[in-house]
Amino acid sequence: MVNCSAVRQAVIEGDEERTVALVREALEQNVNPAEIVASGLQAGMITVGDKFSSGEFFIPDMLFAARAVTRALDVLRPRLSDSDTITMGRVVIGTVASDIHDIGKNLVGMFLEGVGFEVLDLGTDVSAERFVAAVKEYRPDILGMSSLLTTTMSSMEATIQTLESAGSRHQVKVIIGGAPVTQHFADRIGADGYGADGGAAIKLCRKLMGR
Repeated sequence: MVNCSAVRQAVIEGDEERTVALVREALEQNVNPAEIVASGLQAGMITVGDKFSSGEFFIPDMLFAARAVTRALDVLRPRLSDSDTITMGRVVIGTVASDIHDIGKNLVGMFLEGVGFEVLDLGTDVSAERFVAAVKEYRPDILGMSSLLTTTMSSMEATIQTLESAGSRHQVKVIIGGAPVTQHFADRIGADGYGADGGAAIKLCRKLMGR
């Protein structure tokens, strides 16, 4: 009998084929699909994120795990009813204006999807106005901004100020990240959180959602 802990372990090991096989087997044994997602896939990615933040795992480990979860979810989705939720919350992410770096942003988006967040990626060189428009249109729980250049960090503060001017700041939690970004800077500009890496972003977003 397949249990969700086996699925979780396969995700932690980044074993894509085994993860998918175990999920299929669990479905054949009538294990609740929502339980497979929560206790197997999402729990595995959370552990991987913790190991990444502690330095035990590296980016390839995160990528292998995320791919395993993505493939397994493709198998599970047709079996999930409307009442089965696999979404921890909605996150809009983007790299700020005048910055076209996206590797870190893309990784964070992938990791967040792996633990059950719905992620809407606005891409790079995103203006304050576009971030605000996305908050109004998509009504995310969290807005994540990335910057790799010290010269573009001011765009993060400008976006928060634009949210305030538009009367939308109270509708969304704002988190920031990127190589030059610090917790001190996040506090100074009024962000709700700062994540140093993908693992930290998982913890931060789950905390903000009360998970």
